[in-house]
Amino acid sequence: MIIECTNCRTRYQYDEDRFERKPSKKIKCAKCGSVFEIHNPAFAAKATSTGESGDSTFARRADETRTRATEMPAIDTTETSPLPERPTGRVTDGPTMPVGKRLSLAVISGNDSGVVYRMERPRITVGRSGADFTINDSEASRQHAAVEVRDAAIFLEDLKSTNGTLIDGERITGMIELQDKSEFQIGATTLMLIVTDDA
Repeated sequence: MIIECTNCRTRYQYDEDRFERKPSKKIKCAKCGSVFEIHNPAFAAKATSTGESGDSTFARRADETRTRATEMPAIDTTETSPLPERPTGRVTDGPTMPVGKRLSLAVISGNDSGVVYRMERPRITVGRSGADFTINDSEASRQHAAVEVRDAAIFLEDLKSTNGTLIDGERITGMIELQDKSEFQIGATTLMLIVTDDA
């Protein structure tokens, strides 16, 4: 059977055998963490066929339990995996790597000229020390800038650095979208974003 989280609407495949002959179970959503109640369809069919007078009371109690479900701890802690969601065409809210693309930052001028850093995660920091991509540049701050990928969109953000992050000689404020072959400057180092098809 297919069940759906009452909070985030994520859908799951749920094996009816896991009800263990109980009329309902509480499930914790693997995506948003909300607890919601699902009802055993076998019990619903049985109650309808027997025509018991207590049906309305049972249904009312089930509704009351459902409204309190988010406050109660999960009983069924078995892992459930969300069903794949259909693409909606919207840019996702959180950082995600694009499918089938390889992203790299190449140093085209500065002390590290010729160095290419391949991005393995959707958000990386660039700076003099303690950053994901460390550059040998005394004019760069320790955590100078961040590059964040949200599927097809790639953004550059200055992390309150001392000397700023520049594009075309202008200091950026906020998040600026980058394209393939976009160049930006950190201290005395110029970097280029390179987007290629992942073989």
